[in-house]
Amino acid sequence: MSNFKLSLAGALAVVLLPFAVMAQTLPDLGGKSVVVVTENAYPPLQFIDPKTGKQIGWEYDAMDEIAKRLNFKIEYQNTSWDAMIQAVSDGQYQVGMTGITIKDERKEKVDFSDPYMRSQQFMLVRADEARFTDAKSFGALEDGLIAAQPGTSPFYTAVYEILDGNEQNPRIKLFETFGATVQALKAGDVDLVLTDSVAAQGYVDASEGKLKVVGQPLGSEDFGFIFKKGSDLVAPINQAIAALKADGTFDALNKKWFLDYKMGQ
Repeated sequence: MSNFKLSLAGALAVVLLPFAVMAQTLPDLGGKSVVVVTENAYPPLQFIDPKTGKQIGWEYDAMDEIAKRLNFKIEYQNTSWDAMIQAVSDGQYQVGMTGITIKDERKEKVDFSDPYMRSQQFMLVRADEARFTDAKSFGALEDGLIAAQPGTSPFYTAVYEILDGNEQNPRIKLFETFGATVQALKAGDVDLVLTDSVAAQGYVDASEGKLKVVGQPLGSEDFGFIFKKGSDLVAPINQAIAALKADGTFDALNKKWFLDYKMGQ
């Protein structure tokens, strides 16, 4: 997971920058309340801690810090992925976060923040899988099944980069949540789950040796927070994202969640 390793050189360089100068340029939102919605199904970005039952993860830490810097209060709510973009578009929630890939077609419904993370998709399989080792050999495995959530980047990657371009291909089994796709994989109901490197490593670490990653990354994705079109939160949150990148906060969160944190321990 080298793309998530803490950039020591960058962090040391930032130490030399006067933090007060960066901080004072951020707007003050006056303690207003902001409703932020997530799915809690995407470790280590956001998920339920199996030990405490609390909502935790990279995105929670990042959004909490953004709220602190911009002086607003967060009310976290939960919804399913398939409802999230429309619900934010309708103004039911003010911000959405669940590792949402920035895509032009989604921009027709919602506004995106600037990217806060870049990730790549990987092939998550059972640890004893030996029938295929990459996308090409899986595509040639006629009875191989892949699980995906409809409308997600892994779904479209499965259709157009691994299979035959048919979105109704019976080899794709649809599930409502990402967690359900992983459970189906563990149970042997499907043979492959595509996920970005963020979630893949979290599930491998938590699987007690039952899962592994195979093959090469299948492209890259930029993640952004989503807002109702025309939201006045986009500009200040973009300023906060830039500040957190510049002062090493995001690097520290990457280290905490992608290198140091171990699921279930």
